[in-house]
Amino acid sequence: MDSQLRKLVAGLFLLSAIFVSGVKAWTGEIHGRVVCDVCGDSSIGPEDHVLEGAEVAVLCITKSGEVLNYQAFTNDKGIYTVAETMSESDRWDACLARPISSFHEHCTQLGETSTGVKFSYNRPSGFSHRVKPFVYSPAIVPTYCI
Repeated sequence: MDSQLRKLVAGLFLLSAIFVSGVKAWTGEIHGRVVCDVCGDSSIGPEDHVLEGAEVAVLCITKSGEVLNYQAFTNDKGIYTVAETMSESDRWDACLARPISSFHEHCTQLGETSTGVKFSYNRPSGFSHRVKPFVYSPAIVPTYCI
């Protein structure tokens, strides 16, 4: 029992040393949406829908120069999210978000304006950056769009 108490005290001492050391944590989040422009007309209409399962890559460089690569997939609302907690000195400085693929059976052609978005990340801890939507369209436009 005495050795367990010593381990507990040593563990608590180590934890308090980490918290007192002055390292500030920083949390950031990047999110966006992937949609299907069914008619390929660059306007949102009732025929357009979000894409579930679309793959997006996010590449960030930190203030310390480290390069971090993230992979995200959209949920049933077409939204992807990348989040990270790190020290304040290692936080994201600049990022590039780009679509990788759409697994939708019809909507697989990436729009011309959806090649990627580069941005500086200057948000305080706990805030997020929203990326403009990435747009896919079908290879063959349905006849009801013409």
